[in-house]
Amino acid sequence: MTKLEEAKEFLESVGMPKKQLADVCGLALLTLANIKPNDKWANATNEWIRIHDIIQFAKEHYGIEYAENSRETIRKQAMHPFRRGALIEDNGKSTNSPNYRYRLTEETCSLIKSIGSYKWQQELVGFSAVHESLIDIYSSKKEMQKMPVKINGADFSFSSGSHNQLQKSIIEELAPRFAPHSECLYVGDTTEKDMVKNVGKLKQLEFEITLHDKMPDVVLYREDKDWIYFIEAVTSVGPMNPKRIDEISDMTKNVKSGKVFITAFLDFKTYKKFSEELAWETEVWIADMPDHMIHLNGDNFLGPR
Repeated sequence: MTKLEEAKEFLESVGMPKKQLADVCGLALLTLANIKPNDKWANATNEWIRIHDIIQFAKEHYGIEYAENSRETIRKQAMHPFRRGALIEDNGKSTNSPNYRYRLTEETCSLIKSIGSYKWQQELVGFSAVHESLIDIYSSKKEMQKMPVKINGADFSFSSGSHNQLQKSIIEELAPRFAPHSECLYVGDTTEKDMVKNVGKLKQLEFEITLHDKMPDVVLYREDKDWIYFIEAVTSVGPMNPKRIDEISDMTKNVKSGKVFITAFLDFKTYKKFSEELAWETEVWIADMPDHMIHLNGDNFLGPR
């Protein structure tokens, strides 16, 4: 195994995300430890270095060239995550100062020196016990950003983002006002595609189960009126235009229940952007004005087509 491969294996061992297992990150680590292809890891040092030193070291000792204008890429892909994961420290200078430097922490340098030795596993266990891995840090951050939502009485969490924020509003604000006592038969998440999918009930209603990309964002069923609400959450694409109505009508051609088509927007500005595309005989709901519904022509306000 080459020194570069061993460097990347080290980064994986200390919990660096997949993106930080690239060659550029391995070369940054080798530069920080001053380890050349034939050096022993036990000879690692932690002298202060610049980004420019990584570019020179990679070319001189590993035959890999990076342009000078790639310094910002190296900084963002390697040095920032290394510092976030407590592998390195900086000298406290302003980031735009020519004297700004990085070096391995004493703990990281000690761990690197043990690579390939009988002490490696023991050193790694000790290091991991007091250093949270970057994978765990990022995972915790994503978990904190999740949005709790109660669907059909059960607790779920939407991942962050404007689309899921709008879906959360549909469940919590639109449904109680305009589809009271309804059951959510389907809702997706930007990361967990079929977060809620009541296949049994959909089949009972003679709904043709299709791939995720054909499903409306939210499907509600109101039993007392026997209505199905097909709701598209629109932040950038996908309003209830005539084409979309035809697609949903085709997949629900055997459904006997009344069909209500709604396009939901976060704000009036987004609604105005799509207003000319919307199909007639459909409803519009805007999260900024949750008590109101806009009906596009026809004599059945908020009812089946």
